[in-house]
Amino acid sequence: MSGDISFYQKPGKGTLSVREAGRRGGLAVLRKYGRGYFAEIGKMGQEAMRTRYPNQASAWGKQGGRPKKLEIEKNMGE
Repeated sequence: MSGDISFYQKPGKGTLSVREAGRRGGLAVLRKYGRGYFAEIGKMGQEAMRTRYPNQASAWGKQGGRPKKLEIEKNMGE
C-alpha cells in the first residue's frame, strides 16, 4: 500500500464504512484464491464447530441455526 489511503476512502464521501471495507476485502480474497477457498474454509469452520459443540448441529438446525449469544444484561442476570 505504501501510504496510499485511497482504498479506505470513497471519493467525496469521507472514510469507508466497515461494511464496505469488508465487502472489498472479501472480493479481493475471492479474486486472489477463488470460490474453492471459501468452500474449504467453510468446511474447516464446520469441523471446528462440531468439535466444539458435539451433537448440537442437528438441534440448532431444527431451530433455524445456532442461537445468538446472550446480551450482557441477560448474562449478568439483570
